[in-house]
Amino acid sequence: MTTKKIVVAGSLNADLTIYCQRLPLPGETLHGSGFAVNPGGKSANQAVAAGKLGGRVTLIGAVGSDPNGDMLLASTAGAGVDVGHVRRVDEPTGVAVISVEDSGENSIIISAGANATLAPDDMDPAVFKGAGVVCLCLEVSPETVLAAAQAGHDAGATVLLNLSPYAPIDDALARLTDVLLVNSHEASQFLGGMAMPSAEAPVSDWLAATKEFAERGLSKVLLTLGAAGSVVLDSTNTAEPAVRIAPTNVVAVDTTGAGDAFTGATAARLAAGDTLAAAARHASVAAALATTKKGAQAAYPSEAEVAAALG
Repeated sequence: MTTKKIVVAGSLNADLTIYCQRLPLPGETLHGSGFAVNPGGKSANQAVAAGKLGGRVTLIGAVGSDPNGDMLLASTAGAGVDVGHVRRVDEPTGVAVISVEDSGENSIIISAGANATLAPDDMDPAVFKGAGVVCLCLEVSPETVLAAAQAGHDAGATVLLNLSPYAPIDDALARLTDVLLVNSHEASQFLGGMAMPSAEAPVSDWLAATKEFAERGLSKVLLTLGAAGSVVLDSTNTAEPAVRIAPTNVVAVDTTGAGDAFTGATAARLAAGDTLAAAARHASVAAALATTKKGAQAAYPSEAEVAAALG
């Protein structure tokens, strides 16, 4: 696959995952059915997902000088990701504590650790030179995300911002964002509580949201709907300002990192020259396949697996 470079800037976490029949209620203690420590973190996950799909990926981040940092560097490098710009620091590697129930649903709490040391000065413009896509999320400081977006914009790259974990963004970051990736809940929060159409709604029902995003300076939005697929909102496309992407039906085992698989796959296909709708169709398959195995990075599919599912 001929592809431009992808730069992913942000978080690397060790995922401390416990499996259980169902998620506990507040104040409740349950017996688990298994425990694992796996490589994760939204940015590391997105980098690995893109790398496994043939993307040329450079990751910018920070990990501790501890076994979890070793694990993360080995996992990302093993997917073909350039980790030469991931710093080792005198802080513990970030962690995510994850509970996964039998249905595959999860709950997650993260502690930043070394991720909190990633700073605007780490966004060396030379690293972004020649990039086709810059992939960002909100697990590091807003100032760092903004600096990475500016570096990507200055390099002529498509800036793909995954608005997760949800936080409001300022006008400066919105102006630098070429593609916003959100789920339905995040979209509603971003638009001031505006109700999103149901998964069964006709595509015309999404036109109001398309307009609202455009008024906030975001002309292209990729909105995921979980098992119901996704929708591409593009106010620059007068012929099809909203396009529904059908879901890929699988039996989910663990949804941890599925959204990151979707983001990484989108970045990989955009870097290869796909339209946003085509990239979303590819990403839908990659994310679905990622839920059929336990864990995040280890569950991400190869390009051959995605091609087989598409074909």
